[in-house]
Amino acid sequence: MFGRRPDATLVRNLGAMRTFMPYISPRRNDSVFHLPQDIEVEAALEFLEKRNRERPPERPMTLFHLFLRSLSQAHALRPGVNRFVKGGKLWQRDGIWLSFSAKREIKDGSPMITIKRRFEPATESLDEMVDGVYGKIRPARAGRKSTSDKEMSLLLRLPGVGIRAALGIVKLADYFGVLPRRMIEADPLFASTFVANLGSVGHDAGFHHLWEYGTCSVFAVMGKIRPGPGGRRMMRACWTYDERIEDGLYSAIGIAGIAERLENPELLDLTAEALENR
Repeated sequence: MFGRRPDATLVRNLGAMRTFMPYISPRRNDSVFHLPQDIEVEAALEFLEKRNRERPPERPMTLFHLFLRSLSQAHALRPGVNRFVKGGKLWQRDGIWLSFSAKREIKDGSPMITIKRRFEPATESLDEMVDGVYGKIRPARAGRKSTSDKEMSLLLRLPGVGIRAALGIVKLADYFGVLPRRMIEADPLFASTFVANLGSVGHDAGFHHLWEYGTCSVFAVMGKIRPGPGGRRMMRACWTYDERIEDGLYSAIGIAGIAERLENPELLDLTAEALENR
């Protein structure tokens, strides 16, 4: 609203249509686009088998880690998809932030935990990224509450009308760009992409809605590994995308690159800069 936010920079010099789109479609789910993607993961699974011979057995590298790596590289290579609409304006996010959900334990009825982490594909190696993700997941699975969990617990002490009033104040502050950075960085719905791995519990992928709260413009759902043509293993990913942030061709190239790197997993060892030069 005031031309600045603590978590993003205003995108300027947009075309008339891109500038006008937030006024035609003020809500994310008025502008949602769904894209299914089938990815051959045979090479990725072979890559993991070799890589895990060198990793600590309590911290194995998984297909989920490779997906996060390729996704973070996509945000670095195609920065236009790391944007969001707020206050009728388009903003370029500061940093690559991925949020993801996981079961505290792999069993029916186990509560979900939500993790948010800043990814640095320009500087961190694949192994450093994997260890960083474990560093976030393990305390949460051990029951340690995040800042966001603590804030929600406090809010839930209020009556329903109080919760709605508090959320209304947060949304208003976010609209005007005055929400404190500390609150933004702790909240998993202020992220570049939210990822859910349904394959980890044996389900195929499906399309998820985009939350109107927060600034997350992309939702990705990973499905289970299944046989593909010629017996080579496949995985489906389903993308839900706010088309106000960039045009379809630009975004489709970014999503195609995610599959390309998973199908050629040696690319995941490269930094974003090396990939761009390539």
